[in-house]
Amino acid sequence: MPFYHQLGQIPRKRHVAFRREDGTLYYEQLIGNLGFTGLQSLLYTLRRPTTVLSVEKVWENRWESDPDDTLRMRHLRTHRLLSAGPSPVADRTVLVYNRDITVSIARPSGCDGFFYRNGMGDEIVYVTRGSGVLESQMGELPFRQGDYVVIPQGIIHRWRLDDAEQIFLIVESASYVRTPSRYRNEHGQLLEHSPFCERDIRPPERLVVHDESGEFAVVVKKGNAHHRTILDHHPLDTVGWDGCYYPWALNIFDFEPIVGRLHQPPPVHQTFAGDKWVICSFVPRLYDFHPDAVPAPYHHSNVMSDEVLYYCNDEFMSRSGIEFGSLTLHPDGLPHGPQPGKTEQSIGQTETRELAVMIDTFAPLVVGKSAIECEDLDYSRSWLE
Repeated sequence: MPFYHQLGQIPRKRHVAFRREDGTLYYEQLIGNLGFTGLQSLLYTLRRPTTVLSVEKVWENRWESDPDDTLRMRHLRTHRLLSAGPSPVADRTVLVYNRDITVSIARPSGCDGFFYRNGMGDEIVYVTRGSGVLESQMGELPFRQGDYVVIPQGIIHRWRLDDAEQIFLIVESASYVRTPSRYRNEHGQLLEHSPFCERDIRPPERLVVHDESGEFAVVVKKGNAHHRTILDHHPLDTVGWDGCYYPWALNIFDFEPIVGRLHQPPPVHQTFAGDKWVICSFVPRLYDFHPDAVPAPYHHSNVMSDEVLYYCNDEFMSRSGIEFGSLTLHPDGLPHGPQPGKTEQSIGQTETRELAVMIDTFAPLVVGKSAIECEDLDYSRSWLE
């Protein structure tokens, strides 16, 4: 879990009068989850966060699923989608979703003129390509290619993009994002056998205080709709904060793979968890080193889960025919495993250069209608000799 962090000016005690040099008060704001029992941070701001001039609904999420719900393996070549727009928030194309999680892709080309607050869930944004800075109430968090950027629910933020190609895979979760419990002790510290530790987690590193009055738009996602709220001040006016609730980043290349003499099951790749889903990172690593090892995974049935793989290069140990940006969905109810020739090809190999993000859900996923234009319709037959 994110550790305690502090930036800027804060008083020595919580909930005491904290004053500027002229004697006027800074305003204290608690932000956190699970009704005062989860992670939280205390912010001190120049102005009240409640001074809203107006609110209007600006758009709704009217997602449509693929009308063909025949049970089959699916392959989406997501980087071929033509519907990408300039906004990292407003122009997301939904790929797969259920009540617990939504997976989208965005190819933003500019910075939004508004700030954003997701009031429905946490977000994990995987930076397939690109770099820049995430601005938030907690300060600036630089991001780069390969980063998982975790933005807890309710935090106001905006993406400031560098002049380079940007591709984001966005996972929105109805439950809060955390690290796998088996890698944490009772105090929340990541243990010695965890594939990453607190040194790899990057919190906001620079607090920029905006002392500005005027009209500033914050788009809030709530009730599966987006509402434009107009504040009478710049929303990033935090002078100091501390706590454990803030945006943070973990780079996929800082994930240290767990390997063994024989094939290790997918949970060793787990990176994040929610109430009804997990995310795993498949990274370059040594293959199994038993003299008779078969590095390719054995066939298995996805009992009680759907598996999504997003390929961050064009190499994967058990798949052929995928490309950079491919996303495959293997649903519960169908056994799956290596494609023809991949098992034999893996024997005797010493390492893999694959890079992929896996999302497993415990409730069925549906494919968004907007994504089927990039589907490889022959994928389900690719296991035939």
